[in-house]
Amino acid sequence: MNAKMDTTEACDLRFGQVGIACVRVKRPDAAALCEELERRVRSAPQLFSRAAVVLDLSHLPNLPDDGIVDALLEAVRSAGMLPVGLAYGTSATEALAQRMGLPLIAKFRAAYEPADGGSIAPPAPSATPAPAPAPVREAVLSAPAPGSILGAQHHDGAVRSGQQIYARDRDLVLTGAIANGAEVIADGSIHIYGSLKGRAMAGAQGDAKARIYVSDFRAELVAIAGHYRVFEQIPKDLEGQSVQCWLDGEKLLIARL
Repeated sequence: MNAKMDTTEACDLRFGQVGIACVRVKRPDAAALCEELERRVRSAPQLFSRAAVVLDLSHLPNLPDDGIVDALLEAVRSAGMLPVGLAYGTSATEALAQRMGLPLIAKFRAAYEPADGGSIAPPAPSATPAPAPAPVREAVLSAPAPGSILGAQHHDGAVRSGQQIYARDRDLVLTGAIANGAEVIADGSIHIYGSLKGRAMAGAQGDAKARIYVSDFRAELVAIAGHYRVFEQIPKDLEGQSVQCWLDGEKLLIARL
């Protein structure tokens, strides 16, 4: 008697928001690239170890040949990261990706590109107070203009380790604690009315005007439009404080509210 054929689908394929970092190559030196990435992995292994990364070659004066690109990819692997594709560029980049058997990635969640000279701002003096956060009620109730960030997305309760909350095309408002190893991400600003021990990434699609507001600051990482700061130890004047984070040019600043 013939066995009954199993008609159950073998898999379910979906596209979703994927956490991919960007390695922007500034010179085609595989040894220097490996050394720099190893330093990043040592500084924040929970963030960078075995992180999926896209190789961005668009800032090189000339597109390197296949051998050099292969060496750069191996440098990324040797540093403990996992290259998953090339960033979109010219038609030559597309041809290179085809030859290397790699996909082209048009967008990635956060570039994780450090702000050169980025600093933590000291507590704002009373004479020049830090800008106050936008009222949440206004963000929720106001009708968005065409092309603007939509009304805020709300999440009640804690965000557990390994969990990710993402607000696409809008602000994100959270009323619980963000645990170590948890991620909260928004294309707009992020308002956290609780403790932030994990990671918060605002302006995920490049909005440099986005901000992060936290009632109890103990973060592993904060990022705005790809510019980030990693914390092994929170500065004493910021630990447990209410803070806001914003970009000033390419510097990510943090100050007490």
